[in-house]
Amino acid sequence: MSKIFLSAILACLCACNCSTDKPAPDGGPDEIPDTPVVVKKDVVAYVTTENGYSQFERSSFDFGKPASMSPYQITYDMTDLESWSVDGFGLAVTTASCYNLMQMDQADRTAFLEETFSREKGAGMSLIRVSIGASDFCLADNYTWCDKEGLENFAVHSEDKTYLFPVLKEIYAINPDVRIIGSPWSCPRWMKCQMPGGNTWDVSRFNEPVTDESTFNSWTGGRLKPSCYDEYAEYFVKWIQTMEAEGFDIHAITMQNEPLNPGNSMSLVMPWQDQKEFVKVLGPAMDKAGLADVKILLFDHNYNYDDKEGQDNYPLNIYADPEAYRWADGSAWHAYGGNVTELDEIQSTYPEKSIYFTEASIGTWIGGYEDRWNFNFLSNCLLNDFSSMFIGTLKRGGSGVTLWNLMLDDKRGPYSMHDGSCKTCYGGVTINSADYKTIVKNSHWFDCAHASAVVKPGAKMMSYEGFKLPSGMEMLMYLNPDNTVGVIICNKNSAEQRVVFVNTKHSVSFMVPAKCVASLIWQE
Repeated sequence: MSKIFLSAILACLCACNCSTDKPAPDGGPDEIPDTPVVVKKDVVAYVTTENGYSQFERSSFDFGKPASMSPYQITYDMTDLESWSVDGFGLAVTTASCYNLMQMDQADRTAFLEETFSREKGAGMSLIRVSIGASDFCLADNYTWCDKEGLENFAVHSEDKTYLFPVLKEIYAINPDVRIIGSPWSCPRWMKCQMPGGNTWDVSRFNEPVTDESTFNSWTGGRLKPSCYDEYAEYFVKWIQTMEAEGFDIHAITMQNEPLNPGNSMSLVMPWQDQKEFVKVLGPAMDKAGLADVKILLFDHNYNYDDKEGQDNYPLNIYADPEAYRWADGSAWHAYGGNVTELDEIQSTYPEKSIYFTEASIGTWIGGYEDRWNFNFLSNCLLNDFSSMFIGTLKRGGSGVTLWNLMLDDKRGPYSMHDGSCKTCYGGVTINSADYKTIVKNSHWFDCAHASAVVKPGAKMMSYEGFKLPSGMEMLMYLNPDNTVGVIICNKNSAEQRVVFVNTKHSVSFMVPAKCVASLIWQE
């Protein structure tokens, strides 16, 4: 085979977006070397289609010439960057997920964790969420790290020591730059008092101040005693210090998971009035302990504020207090109610404050998941969730996205047996409890993988102009710290669409398949 003929074939392959990562001989049959030669291409692309035909499928191709007359031409500007940067994407590492992981053979577990967290061998996920104490996906009874009254009794709970710590250590061995957002499901019960009126479900009284500090010895509901603000702040300090001493980077904490939900298996009602006062105690306590670099995020609940009267604009109400504003770095959001457009006012009013999306789950309520070993689940969540939770959050100043539960088994567990826990949730991946070997990746794993693979920690969104994307197609472009360009695309349309990215040095032509999430990355 002549070199000229081979070059023509390779050029055709590149123009068709086909992968040329396989060995490419440079001569006739007698000249093929014993050791394969890997031809490195300029652009790497990943595609997951709604029908599951392509699942994080990798291809690579070369740059084109810088000049292009394509009607689909997009010109990008690497100097016009947004001020905020990205911290990462990933899934929650609950003790339920850790239990499932630890039932796997070491080789299988390492392979999965590398595929998920490795920057060289996998998707490179870099942001995870961890519960401070138990969540509704734990093994033992509900717990905190100080269930006996008095902070002198603070200690790592055995469940976290047995399951969470070993898995986190394996993750950090694979990717030492992983960052953690920590959230409590409840404060220790001895720090709780009753809701005003003594009824934890009387949502009409969420806005009333606490007047009776009688201890409310329940995992569900209740309010934080104002007299315990100092002790609870020190509880957070001790938790952060303990985690970081183990080598786990605590990037941020929220003061309460779902503060307007009194009915979770573990919960604490923390209306914005309480959180405004508590952050003014927590912030100085963390600063005094040398933890000022750990972000304090407000809210950590739904876009619609769970329709609780007087709780609209929860973080905005807190930012309006100058002292609380000083200590609150930003806000965190869930998608179980309302719409991502709620972030428009949050971002426009306080653009300097960070925004994180911290929780959403997939589950039996969505439909289309009847056969957990099939790929029909993609049709329900892959595109809509990537559009709203990832692109929707990021273009509104978002710094990161974490979704709920890295790994659950085929029985959707293990989960807490207490009322209020989610017994219908699926994880980012499902593992077969019959062998703890067979894994099916669900839509949320693919969503996190697509964002993580091309938008690196420290990346900043950059501007582009030119071809107007058709309705039903969204795209964001980022400049990474290593001077690579990352592109994430969501195409909800039934037709494929070519896009051509152009600057003064080269062009990148890519055919975006119908109904897919796609990611591209190249070195400038």
